[in-house]
Amino acid sequence: MYLKDIPLTPLASYKKTGEFNPLYTQRFGADPGVMEYGGRLYVYMTDDVVEYDLSGAVKENTYSKIRTINCISSDDLVNWTDHGQIKVAGPSGAAKWAGNSWAPCAAHKTVDGKEKFFLYFCNGGNGIGVLTADSPTGPWTDELGKALIDRSVPNCADVLWLFDPAVMVDDDGTGYLAFGGGVPDGKQAAPGTGRIVRLGEDMISLDCDPVRLDIPWLFEDSGINKVGDKYVYSYCSNWQTEGNSLKLTSGAIEYMTSDDPLGPYTYAGELFPNEGKFFGMWGNNHHSIACLDGKYYLFYHNRPVEKAMGISGNYRSPQIDKIYLSDDGSFRQVVGTMKGVAQLKPFDPYRPVSACTMSHEAGIAVYDSNLGPFVKAVPESWIRISGVDFQSGSEGLRIRALSKNGGKVYVLRRSLSSPVAAIIEIPAGNQSAEYEAAFQASGINDLYFVFDGDISFFGWEAAPAKN
Repeated sequence: MYLKDIPLTPLASYKKTGEFNPLYTQRFGADPGVMEYGGRLYVYMTDDVVEYDLSGAVKENTYSKIRTINCISSDDLVNWTDHGQIKVAGPSGAAKWAGNSWAPCAAHKTVDGKEKFFLYFCNGGNGIGVLTADSPTGPWTDELGKALIDRSVPNCADVLWLFDPAVMVDDDGTGYLAFGGGVPDGKQAAPGTGRIVRLGEDMISLDCDPVRLDIPWLFEDSGINKVGDKYVYSYCSNWQTEGNSLKLTSGAIEYMTSDDPLGPYTYAGELFPNEGKFFGMWGNNHHSIACLDGKYYLFYHNRPVEKAMGISGNYRSPQIDKIYLSDDGSFRQVVGTMKGVAQLKPFDPYRPVSACTMSHEAGIAVYDSNLGPFVKAVPESWIRISGVDFQSGSEGLRIRALSKNGGKVYVLRRSLSSPVAAIIEIPAGNQSAEYEAAFQASGINDLYFVFDGDISFFGWEAAPAKN
């Protein structure tokens, strides 16, 4: 039996079958800040909120309504688990003093013998706050109850845009925070608005006055990494770079190197031209450099979901491409692609898997509950998990779900046009429960869950074949 025989026509995805960029499509996500922990990369993003005018038409993103941060993670860089929205700013947020939550970054460190996590964000363009947690996905609290950095901090009063934090924990456990941006009139070549500061042992205090960095043609978007024995400061260039002697281009990711995290830094090259060069959609360029298993990756944003939706307003989605190093350790210029990176390893199905883990989807949304984030599915919506390793075979599939009016989940391997491999019926009810069906699979397959009904989908697990 095929879906067309039911009949059931799967909804169209905003992401092409053979492409892994953008990382997810169920909502927007900009300014990716990336943290490695436990062999996974966690990506924290500005949660772009679609704005409408009085007629109901989509209007340009003002960023004024953004009070949450999105978090996803992956250990194969193709299948991403959506951990939901972190409530940061405003009356419902952890930092009630803040009006916005833009451009997050995160770090972890052992403090007083316990692993602790730190999520930095900017309150619009006027300061930087920090939340803390005992896990990379929260729950998050505001220990300070105020901004970590504002214009009363020494050397910060003249920073036009007091935002865009980037954090690094050095090999000795010392934390550093880079931030700042903006171009004063007549100072396009040397704006003087970039700063870096050494953090206190607790990561939520400052251990020195912020240091001014001399950054050529700075616009915004600080990055700070250690690559080998060099410190790398990266940033987005401004839009008035014509005729510069460094040959850098406008709205591009540039990088500098130093032997000391507090600088001074020396210009080293252009890492990534503006995304418009590759995708035809020009806009602000915001990035993170991340390392996993000794390989480096560039995270940035683009606007393919906005384009697929047929709207225009600078609503952004996260992407990834690999960074290659030259023999001397310098970065080669990154090429932006919609294909993204290859899956690092096959996906293990013989364990509880969050329903919010997927490489592709159409029509679903992710919501929070007391059971954790879950997929809210509608008729003909679906999710795909790529490269699932059924090398031990499979004799069954178990899911946790609920459907107020009842529904069905169709399971397919390889593609949406493949035969239906299992059907799981969800009886009408208001409580989530586990349901099973016979399901045979072997080898490495893409796995699809297609929904017929309004279904809350919490997770799944495959049963290995008995010997």
